[in-house]
Parts: sequence; structure tokens; C-alpha cells
Amino acid sequence: MAEPSRTEFALGTVCTVTLFDKGKDQIYNDIFNRLREIENLMSVNIPSSDISRINAAAGIEPVQAHEETIKVIKRSVFYAEVSDGAFDPTVGPVVSLWGIVNENQRIPDQTEIDEILPLVNWRNIDINLEANTVFLKYQGMALDLGAIAKGYAADEAVAIIRNTKVKQAIIDLGGNVILYGEKKDKSLWRVGIQNPLETRGIITGVVQVKEKTVVTSGVYERFFEQDGKRYHHIFSPWKGYPSDSGLLSVTIIADNSMEADALSTAVFVLGYERSKTLLDLFPDTEAIFIFEDMSIQTTSALNLTITDKAYFLK
Repeated sequence: MAEPSRTEFALGTVCTVTLFDKGKDQIYNDIFNRLREIENLMSVNIPSSDISRINAAAGIEPVQAHEETIKVIKRSVFYAEVSDGAFDPTVGPVVSLWGIVNENQRIPDQTEIDEILPLVNWRNIDINLEANTVFLKYQGMALDLGAIAKGYAADEAVAIIRNTKVKQAIIDLGGNVILYGEKKDKSLWRVGIQNPLETRGIITGVVQVKEKTVVTSGVYERFFEQDGKRYHHIFSPWKGYPSDSGLLSVTIIADNSMEADALSTAVFVLGYERSKTLLDLFPDTEAIFIFEDMSIQTTSALNLTITDKAYFLK
């Protein structure tokens, strides 16, 4: 009998895959095994991963890595370049200092932040494609692919589904959603946009899309509160603090989930006005911006219905 859906913990988040009609055990197994393969290569929390080994050898020597790890790092450098560093895969030292991701959260002293900020610079990643090595030029540097690896994993899950007879599927890797195929009744997919001030699953509105990926970055994912202020996990690579761009969340709707993942972070850090130039480089991409004043703005071609009356379209 076909499994309607399967949920497992992978890539540091709750992952749900729904295969309509022909959701056989083997397909689910293949998808979740693939997600764990990627996690084992790219997680900073697994000591034997490529990323952990590259970080451990920072400033010491180049490290040989798997081709797909290098592919994702190389793509990370591309998004860092086009976003003027708003997306920066070398933000690892800042992530570690604040401890938001591993729940050792604290507000660091400014002197600590000033000390590590020079280590955050994507230009100091040296990739040797012939030798399949990655070298971080200075000791203390650290890669963190948390803002792109889930997108890559979602695209890889779709690649597995394409080789099956499954006609429709939903892949949800903790906020990275892919709508695969066309619905039986030919209607558009309806995707809830997370309310950035509520727990996961409470939505602000619904967007209707064709076969696309929908990726949201926001203040609700991982954060702690101190003295009435929320400190979230999306950091400004320039300041070493949680990004303060006037946005509560950014949703990117695109064809490629790795791209949407990286862009949602870059746009969140840049803010609405500064991100326009970046989004112009990706003409098939749409965006939903939710601002701190509860207003919402979208790019032109989106069909968004607001369901929470606390929010309003600009």
C-alpha cells in the first residue's frame, strides 16, 4: 500500500515528503537516505563531514572534499559575489559566537565580535577544482552552509522523484518547500506563508503557484529573547549581529530551491530597497516581504491572499 507521506528528522530540521499516488516505501527510503548523505557531507555538527574537516584545517592546509560539497561551496561563493557579501558562507565564526543554533545562546561582547569579523570573508575561500580541495586561508575561519544546503537537498530529492512514476509531490524541508508536478484538477498549488511572529504552522497568508519552490527565511526559525528583544539566527556578515533590515521574513518563489534558499537569506540581510538590484539578476524569481510594521509587499506577478488581519498589503 502506498504511503501518503513520511516525516523524519534530517538536516537539523523536521522533513516531510508527500508523494501522491505512487508513494512507495523504496522511494521514501531513497529520498531520506539522500538527505542524510548530504547532511553527513555538509553539516557543521558532524565532526567527520567535509565542512567540519575543512573548518578544522582553516589556515593550515587544503582539505580534499566530495565533488558535491565543492559544488555547493562554489555556488555559495557565486551568491556571495552577486549579493555583495550579504550571503556569506564564511559566517560560521559569528554563528558559533552567538550560539543560537546549538542553544548555547548569549549576546557576545562587542570586543568578541570585532575580533572575529575579519574572519568572515568569502573571498578567502580557495577552491581547487583539479585537486578537489578547499582551503580557508586563515585560522579561525569557518564555513556554514546552513543557508544553502537544505535547498540543495530539496533539489536532490526532486531529482530522485523525477526518475519514478510519481506525478505530484510536496517536499518540505523545514521551510524549504518544493511543489512537484501539476495537481490532478489542474488548479494551482496553495502554500501557506508562515506568520513570522508565531510558532511554525501558523500562517499569514496563502500564495498560489505552479510547479515551484517556496523558501522562507525569517525571525521565527531560531531565536532567543533577552530584555524584550528578539535575537534571531540570520546574521549580518558585516556587523556580526542578527540582521536588522526592517524585515520579519522574506519568501522567495523560484524554480531552483538552492537558489531560493541562498536568495532568501541574502535579501533578508540586504533589506527591501537594497535587494531590488539583486532580484533583478534573477528574472524568474518572485518575492514576498513581510516588514516589522506588519505590512507586506510582493513582486508583481504573485497571487497572495492575506489570511491574518494583523497584516496588510502595501
